[in-house]
Amino acid sequence: MKRPAPPLLLLLLPLAACAVRTSTAGPPGSPLPTVAVTFPSDRPSAAAPSPVSDSTRTSAPAASLPPLGGALCHARAVAAGVLPDPACTPGATNPEVTQANIGSTICRAGYTTTIRPPTSYTSALKRQQIVAYGYPDTNPGDYEEDHLISLELGGAARDQRNLWPEPGHSPNSKDRVENVLHSRVCAGTLALAEAQRRIATDWTTATR
Repeated sequence: MKRPAPPLLLLLLPLAACAVRTSTAGPPGSPLPTVAVTFPSDRPSAAAPSPVSDSTRTSAPAASLPPLGGALCHARAVAAGVLPDPACTPGATNPEVTQANIGSTICRAGYTTTIRPPTSYTSALKRQQIVAYGYPDTNPGDYEEDHLISLELGGAARDQRNLWPEPGHSPNSKDRVENVLHSRVCAGTLALAEAQRRIATDWTTATR
C-alpha cells in the first residue's frame, strides 16, 4: 500500500533551521549582518555629466597650462605694446554676459568687483605662466596678470586662456583701450561680440 505524502510543513522545517543557523553565526543576541545590494538602476551611468559648481559656471573650461620648465608660449612685441601668444592666450568670454543683458552686467557700476578672481589665484597663475612664456625676467612684480578680454567687456574671470602675464605695471595703455571699448559698447555704438573680437585679436588696434 502506498504511504501518503508528508505534510509540506514538515519538509520545510529542516530548510528553515538551516537558514537560521546560517544567519545567527555570531554570539547569541548579536544583530544580524546586513548586506548592501546595488540594483542596476542605482548604478551611476558612465555617460552622466559631472555637476558644475556655481563658481565655475561663468567661465569656459580652463585650458591646461604648458608644463613648467619649457617656454612654449611666446609674447609678441609690437610698436604700441606687447601681445600674448594667440595659441596660449586666445581669450575667453563669460557666457553669462550677452548683448541682451549688458545693462545689468558689464554696464552696471561695480559689476567687475563681483566676479574678479582673488589675488591668491592670479598670483599663483602668474608665476606659472611667466615660466611658460619663457620671460628672462622672472620677477612677478614686473608683470600684470591681465585678462586679455577684460572683465568690463565680458571676459572670463578665471579661464587660463584669458589670463596672461603682461609685462609692465597697471595702469597701462591697454587699460585705456579697454575703457574706450567699454564706453562704446554701453553707449550702443559697438557690439559686444565685436569689441571682444578686436581686443582678443590685437588690443593695440582695437579702437581704430
